Amino acid sequence: MGKIQVLALLAVTLAVCCVHATVHFREEFTDGDEWRSRWVQSKHKSDYGEWKLTAGNFYGDAEKDKGLQTSQDARFYAVSARFEPFSNEGKTLVIQFTVKHEQKIDCGGGYVKVFPADLDQTKLHGDSTYYIMFGPDICGYSTKKVHVIFNYKGKNHLIKKEIKCKDDELTHLYTLILNPDQTYEVKIDNEKVESGSLEEDWDFLPPKTIKDPEAKKPEDWDDRATIDDAADTKPEDWDKPENIPDPDAKKPEDWDEDMDGEWEPAMIPNPEYKGEWKPKQVDNPDYKGTWVHPEIDNPEYSPDSNIYKFDNIGVIGLDLWQVKSGTIFDNILITDDVKEAKDIAKETWGITKEPESKMKQEQDDLKRKEDEEKNKEQNTEADEEDVDEDEEEEEDEEDDDEAKDDVEEADWGQIGEC
Repeated sequence: MGKIQVLALLAVTLAVCCVHATVHFREEFTDGDEWRSRWVQSKHKSDYGEWKLTAGNFYGDAEKDKGLQTSQDARFYAVSARFEPFSNEGKTLVIQFTVKHEQKIDCGGGYVKVFPADLDQTKLHGDSTYYIMFGPDICGYSTKKVHVIFNYKGKNHLIKKEIKCKDDELTHLYTLILNPDQTYEVKIDNEKVESGSLEEDWDFLPPKTIKDPEAKKPEDWDDRATIDDAADTKPEDWDKPENIPDPDAKKPEDWDEDMDGEWEPAMIPNPEYKGEWKPKQVDNPDYKGTWVHPEIDNPEYSPDSNIYKFDNIGVIGLDLWQVKSGTIFDNILITDDVKEAKDIAKETWGITKEPESKMKQEQDDLKRKEDEEKNKEQNTEADEEDVDEDEEEEEDEEDDDEAKDDVEEADWGQIGEC
């Protein structure tokens, strides 16, 4: 390789290395109540739930793990933050955040929504138009999934795949990657759980092909793989009744035909019953297989290479309902670089996840120990009460025996006097 080629290669390498990721939004709630200056509470309803800044009951770092927590049961929540508007045209879009359901959530959302920049944040509500909705949603035993919903031409489209979410009490990292080649990836805790193409996994577009309306199955098309054997005949002794009178049944001696009617023995299953006779099946010589309806190109289908694209991204919000409050949202990130998102995840959730898990385990162990001690004390008290009751019963029995002896002595005394 010549000197000029080496210099050219170095120049290209430096140019690539100098391309920096763009972080459109990053929120880690590390500056106390200053978050209130960045996040706007919706006034669409007067009884929206209140948010509070906390690391929760267990955490990896008391400061780094602080996030917004839902604090009131059975409430809607609606709060949002604005950032410099941008378009993801020709670029990867990464949406990432952590969520912790430390309240053992029974029914409620844990997702975020990305909105157009023209959203009136004070009027944010459940029907506000959004671009993307992403994150876990739990309700009872049946609904424990990750929502991935995109707005396309004014309509919200749900992913056709079922993506299971985490339902424990620890903090989990959710990442959505949307690529300009119209592919996507969903990660939980930095591990891929689903991926594919937008066109295949959502119903954005009509199907590429449809069944030919002009095609019909030929009348002589035989799709029976087997047919009755014409040579097979039913045996002469085949037909037997399904039930017969019980031969061991006897008419009761007190049976009165005038009062009870004509006596008939009970019916029992016939051991000789063979069921409905059917001829043997043989291969159908005229079998042509299953008829497949021919398909043609769908005239209503038109490819769209811009399904992934959103032109005016500018707001991210927490717009959800919770029956039991206590969920904590943190480490919210919007960027155009997958590696940057992964690195930031390692710097935040990656550092605190193990200490948080350890603290949770220690709390669980302590509570289990306290419960065992409490149960032990209750059992001891119960045993002592049983002993006291037994002693009282013994004393009562002794008193009864003494009284009985006194009565017997008195009776014998009277007899002696007699």
